[in-house]
Amino acid sequence: MNDAPLNRAELTAAKNKTVTRRLFLVVLGMFGFGFAMVPLYRLACEVGGINGVAGTPAGRVADTAAIPKPVDTSRVITVQLDATVNTGLPWEFRPLVKQIQVHPGEKVAVSYYAKNLSDQPITGQAVPGITPWQVTQHFSKIECFCFTQQVLQPGEAKEMPVYFTIDPAVDKQYATVTLSYTFMNTERDYTLTPAQHAAMNTSH
Repeated sequence: MNDAPLNRAELTAAKNKTVTRRLFLVVLGMFGFGFAMVPLYRLACEVGGINGVAGTPAGRVADTAAIPKPVDTSRVITVQLDATVNTGLPWEFRPLVKQIQVHPGEKVAVSYYAKNLSDQPITGQAVPGITPWQVTQHFSKIECFCFTQQVLQPGEAKEMPVYFTIDPAVDKQYATVTLSYTFMNTERDYTLTPAQHAAMNTSH
């Protein structure tokens, strides 16, 4: 008759030990997980670039612009070259070729010819233009005579190169693009249009 209460007490004690053991294991597991969260979080951030934690040193960003974009040989864009001399600039100015065929992503070189027809040294500034204007953001001039003012002595002539590329992301509907330059005499007081001001400020 006395064994039943004893067995129940032993059973209760055994259950309590089991619950205690399980709670201990849960606490231990939570502690271990919490300890591992820091390196796991850093790993996730390094992979995803979250919260400024990345695999590159602090303060540096991967220079994706320096990575050449693949050339899209399946597409061809016709680039027409145009040249204009503003009133008051006695120069001859023209592209050496009227148009070329390029692939998006391809680095291309073209040249313009300029000659001072006067008997005085003259400083000129080329103002670039891209049409259609929607292509402007995809048209990158790598090197261009429009980046600096050009000085020609009396009778002097020279060829001026332009290196450019067209981003493969440009919409396929733009199969023909015009690259134009207007040369202006910097020694004369011209009133530039807002579009010309913008072109000079963003010529790079």
